[in-house]
This record gives sequence, structure tokens and C-alpha cells, in this order.
Amino acid sequence: MNRFPLKVSGAVARVADSALGPHQTAVIRIGFSATWLLFLLREFPHRQELYGPDGPWDWDLADQLVGSNGAFTALLWSDGQGWFEALYLLAVVWSVLLLLGWRTRTMSVLFMVGVLSLQNRSVFMGDGGDNVLHLMSVYLVFTRCGQVWSLDARRARRADEARARGERPRDRTGPALWGVLGFLLLLATLAGRMDGDRFVPALLWAVWLAQALWWLVGRYARTPQPRGLLDVVANIVHNGALLVIMAEACLIYATAGWYKIQGSRWQDGTAVHYPLHLEYFSPWPALSDLLTASGTLVMLVTYGTVAVQVAFPFTLFNRRVKNVLLALMITEHAVIAVVLGLPFFSLAMIAADAVFLPTSFLRRLGNAFGHACAGVRTRTLRIPPSRTRADGAPVPVPRTGSPGEPVDHVDQVDRVDREEPAGRGPTVPAPGKAPGTRP
Repeated sequence: MNRFPLKVSGAVARVADSALGPHQTAVIRIGFSATWLLFLLREFPHRQELYGPDGPWDWDLADQLVGSNGAFTALLWSDGQGWFEALYLLAVVWSVLLLLGWRTRTMSVLFMVGVLSLQNRSVFMGDGGDNVLHLMSVYLVFTRCGQVWSLDARRARRADEARARGERPRDRTGPALWGVLGFLLLLATLAGRMDGDRFVPALLWAVWLAQALWWLVGRYARTPQPRGLLDVVANIVHNGALLVIMAEACLIYATAGWYKIQGSRWQDGTAVHYPLHLEYFSPWPALSDLLTASGTLVMLVTYGTVAVQVAFPFTLFNRRVKNVLLALMITEHAVIAVVLGLPFFSLAMIAADAVFLPTSFLRRLGNAFGHACAGVRTRTLRIPPSRTRADGAPVPVPRTGSPGEPVDHVDQVDRVDREEPAGRGPTVPAPGKAPGTRP
């Protein structure tokens, strides 16, 4: 009789005590920021035709459309060439910083501003992946996507190490960034640039005020309870946003699959044949001809696509079946990227699929990437397998980290170089540092 209340209370405690899926949200952050960054870089020579003031969808047409639907876009704040170039370059910079995980809470908001500004300026540019990116850029604002694989995570570790040494680290960059952005947001609001749909301006002000409250509590609270309360609220918001992202991905596949079932070409198994013979979707005509040479293969791919998309939301209750279908869908998007010439659509969908990847797989992937980076640094710094002291005694090979932790070779070389030569006494740590700690 008491098991159900206990399970409910345990689930509530789990949702409130921690931000679930830190690796999944990190992959989503990296995936969508990389997709948008690559798109902006590839279209940089064509930016004027796509979003510039001299494009086919000119400034007046865009202003009329935004005036009717109330969409947010900072590109319409001015019709000057300099404003367009500056905002386009800022969108590139914000994507890079979010990809690296630097000040992810602020960069996720600025990333959303860049995505909405460009896409709402020219709504007819895109291949379907822009709709997914449009939605996910908003959802990312509500997530704590910098817990792992980010510069924020590294800064947090260093701050914890400093506190363990009795130091009190201070963050000057965060308040300065907060002040500058708050001043710009105030100017835009007073100038009437935030008129229209109230969602984005309200979200910008809410995040700005939340950042101020977070900093004030962390700086002046005398007890840990206020900070703990803010952590609970942030965890609940993060977990809710993660659930929305998962539901959005399922909805995309479910609606796509059920709409395909209603099409006669999908019913007779020939739907895949036609896009492969359209010039716009045939970057490799020889490859398209090869894939459509077999009617049986076309039929299997057509029916398989529908079956996977319709069945995927129902497989979330079985982990093994879900992982198999997830691998099939990622493979399908990779094939679409190459065969149909839709790389950014495929990257956006793969990034959305990443929310369902197993945590164990993501950890192994992160460890492999860390070891690969460590190997590159080792070859770059040319670290020999062993060295000798002045008296001829060998220096031991640098120790490896704990299982699953990448080796910090730069830190190891720094420790070896700081060792005193033989005959000059024991090693003395650098001023202000405890023995064995990282710089």
C-alpha cells in the first residue's frame, strides 16, 4: 500500500535534487551549435542573398511579415549593411562559445537571439532542419547544458579545488558580462525594439534577473539554504526542458511517419525513388541511379523508413529495441546527408536524436575523445617516455589518471619541470600552491 507514495516521493526527489542527462544535454548543445556554426560558415559567401538587406526577400517584405506575426528578429532593428554584418559575425562567435561551453547560460540566450534573428528575417530559407534548430535553440536556454564537456565545467572544478585549499575564488567576467548585456537589453527595450511578441523579451529579462539573483545569493548568502533552493528550481526547469526536447523529437518522428502512411507513393513502396531523381536532391547522380536500380531495395527502404519513424516513440519503453532503432535513424540521416545533399537537416536531426543516447555510450565516447586529445598533445609537446635528472637518475613515466579520466599531460610536464635538480634539496611548491595541486 505504501510503495506507490514512496516511488512518487523518490521520483520527485530525483527530479529536484539533480539535473538529469548531463551528457545528453551536452551533446545537444554541441550538436546544435556546431550545426548552426557550420551553416553560417558555409553560407558566408552567400549571406547577402540569404539574409542581407539586398536579398530577394528584402527588408520591407520582412518588416511587413514580422509586423503581422510578431516574430522576434534583431536584424530588422536597422536596414544598414554594418548592422547586418555585425550581427552575422556575432552569431558565428556565439555559436563557437556555446560549442566550447563558455558561460553556457548566457551564450545559450545569445545563441537563441542569433538563430531567431536570422531565421525570422528570411523565413523561406531552410531545408527543414531550420525548424528543428529554431525550436531547440529556445529549449536550450532552460537547460543546464554546461555540466560536462565544457569550459564552465573546468572552471567549476578549478573553483572547487581553490576552495579546498582555503582560497575564495571570485568571478569578475560573469558580472561584467551581465552588466553589459543588461545595459544593451535596457536600451533595446526603451527604444521600442522589443515590441511585438512578448515571449522573447520576457525570456531575456527573466534570464537576466535570474543571473543577478544567482550571483547575489552565491556572494552574500550566509547559509547554504538559499543557494540550495535556487539549485532545486534550476534542476526542475532543466529536467522539464529535457522532457520537452524528448517529446519534441518523438512528435517529429510520429507525425512524419503517420503522414507518410497516408501517401499513395509510400503505400506502394516507390516514394524514395522520386526525390533521388530530382536535380535539387541529386548531388551525386551516379549514386542515386545505383540506389534506385533495384526496385526491391527501394521498396525496403521506403517501408523501413515508415516503420522506424512510426515505431520509435513506442520503443522508449524497451532500451535495447530503442537503441537499435536509434542507430537505424542516425544511419538514415547520415545517408540523407550524403545522397540527398541535406547535411544541415541531417545534423540537426542527429543532434535531436542524441537526447536518447545511452549515458554509458556517451561516457565511453567522451573518454575516447579525451584520450585522443591527450595523445595529440603528447605528440605536439614531444613528451619522451622517460627523462633523466642531472645526476643520471631516471624520472618516472608520468602517471595515468583514474580509469575513464583523460591524462593531463600538460600538467604532468609542468610538474616535472618544476622539480629541483639533484643536490639542491627537496622540491618546494610554487608560492600560493599546495604540493601536488594543479596550477
